[in-house]
Amino acid sequence: MHSARVRLILASVLAVLTLATACGSSNSGSVAQAATPDAKAGELRLGFFANVTHAPALVGVAEGILAKDLGATTLSTQVFNAGPATIEALRAGSLDAAYVGPSAAILGFSQTKGQVLRIVAGAASGGAQLVVRDTIGSAAELKGKTIASPQLGNTQDVALRAWLAKQGLKTGVSGGGDVTIAPQDNATTLQLFRDGKIDGAWLPEPWASRLVVDAKAKVLVDEKSLWPQGQFATTQLIVRTEFLNAYPGTVKDLLTANLDAIDFITANNGKAKQDTNEQIGKLAGKPLSQNVIDRAWPNLAFTADPLASTLQRSADDAVAAGTTQKADLRGIVNVTVLNGLLSARGKPAVSDAGLGRG
Repeated sequence: MHSARVRLILASVLAVLTLATACGSSNSGSVAQAATPDAKAGELRLGFFANVTHAPALVGVAEGILAKDLGATTLSTQVFNAGPATIEALRAGSLDAAYVGPSAAILGFSQTKGQVLRIVAGAASGGAQLVVRDTIGSAAELKGKTIASPQLGNTQDVALRAWLAKQGLKTGVSGGGDVTIAPQDNATTLQLFRDGKIDGAWLPEPWASRLVVDAKAKVLVDEKSLWPQGQFATTQLIVRTEFLNAYPGTVKDLLTANLDAIDFITANNGKAKQDTNEQIGKLAGKPLSQNVIDRAWPNLAFTADPLASTLQRSADDAVAAGTTQKADLRGIVNVTVLNGLLSARGKPAVSDAGLGRG
């Protein structure tokens, strides 16, 4: 009898400790298993770029949309230059969600065998160009030249390598080949182009426009011309899988904010452009000139559709470029919550292109 009572007491203590641990983790950067579909985190750590292509995030911050929709959940933000670095932060557990390009999302998904992240919405389409010196008039004239990209394996880096390959020009992930690709910070690219040390770059907005307006580059390829109907995913919203499972209520709030920010951009185009430029100024140290923002802005379409049907081509291009390994993408997309929110607003559902099956 005595031993049975001891066992009962120990079991009770263990249960209390387990519950306390779970409750304690909900207020920190770590996550616990969700108790209900509405479970919310004490903090959401969100990553994005100081780029026009991330306008839904920038407008969401500027207009207070993210803070309002997240409610009691504290928003912490971190700014990145390119997708692969963002994915590393997500894998390390220092980010919960992020706006990134599709190649970075695919890289993170494949590197972790489908474990670390899910694409839960879109943010932007379009807004990427190959800009070069005005003396270069064709792909053939790029042989022997140096072309920059934002980071090895990021969306524009992969697009550049894939396009060069289709022109019969070889590249290497460690340099060399017919065309030397120099992955680097976008601000460095602008300065090196001005100094005559590189010959062009495949860049997202506003950097493509900065090279055209501020450094007299010209457009050799607008990426829109390479995709059906000119639609391709430039920016998508991803969430760490562990966070998605533990705090579905917070993820729903984040998706609500993404939709609200996109709706604000659509309804208030001029103000949204101003907000975006002011946020770029705060985060990058200097706003864009009016000529640059005016050129960059109409090159983009802002949409919550992740354009999942374009992901397989992006993945195939990344494998061919040697920046990632071939992977089964099934399970990379989860638009269940997004489609519920769209339905409630009377808007059509978006497709997961068969990639929502784990």
